[in-house]
Amino acid sequence: MRSEPEAFVRVLFPALRQAASIARALEGRVPNRPKSGAPSDVKAALTVADTAAQEALLVPLFEHFPEVALEAEEDTPTARRFPAAAPRLVVVDPIDGTLRSYLDGLGPYGVLVGLALDGRYEAALVALPREGLFFTGVRGRGARAGRAGGRLRPARLDRGGRRVMVSYETPAAVRERLGARGFEVVQGCGGAIAVAPLIPGLAGGLRLAAPGESISRRGRIGALVAGEAGARLGGEDGRGFPDALDAPARALLVARDDAVLDDLRFALAGA
Repeated sequence: MRSEPEAFVRVLFPALRQAASIARALEGRVPNRPKSGAPSDVKAALTVADTAAQEALLVPLFEHFPEVALEAEEDTPTARRFPAAAPRLVVVDPIDGTLRSYLDGLGPYGVLVGLALDGRYEAALVALPREGLFFTGVRGRGARAGRAGGRLRPARLDRGGRRVMVSYETPAAVRERLGARGFEVVQGCGGAIAVAPLIPGLAGGLRLAAPGESISRRGRIGALVAGEAGARLGGEDGRGFPDALDAPARALLVARDDAVLDDLRFALAGA
């Protein structure tokens, strides 16, 4: 008998593929329509692709799981149909990295969906549309990965890459320290960073929250996938990255092994 998190992944995975296809089809064709009142250009970025991809996710979600609470990035019609509070929470970001990754094309963007119970993620789905990569994870049941049009198989960490993906605001000192350890530094959205060791050629990822902020709930979705695939997860204090959605965390470090995790911590010391 399937667990609820497994059923959640089974139901939402076709919707994830559809949302990713929408985002990819509209890439380069849609203008930015900034949200009013947002604190920064990054948070204000919004396109028709965001809203269309989100509805592709929310329609089947409401059909099969209408009782869950929802934390969605955009205000779309179906988002208003979910209860304001419930024991289970679904977090959705239809296009993670809208401004710099999607519109400016500076790195991978993502489609993110997470199911949380008792304040921690139990299931997660991540798509990287431009790369044609899809990932799912269920706590205690492992992670799976696949390419566009292909079947999901047990996820595997990349064992040979020497690239590290970092967030756009990563200080130059951190990038330089990674270079000193022999890594090529690339940029990407937070959702891609969280699954970095599962992306071909990448050894790990490092994301720093903005000053005074913490890694967002959305930014933690892929960490469940990476952890279930065997990746090493860490925070800024030398400990493991917290499971709790709202536990303070200034940084998210994701690595294929302990050696790479040590290199990321070395680089972070330069922040």
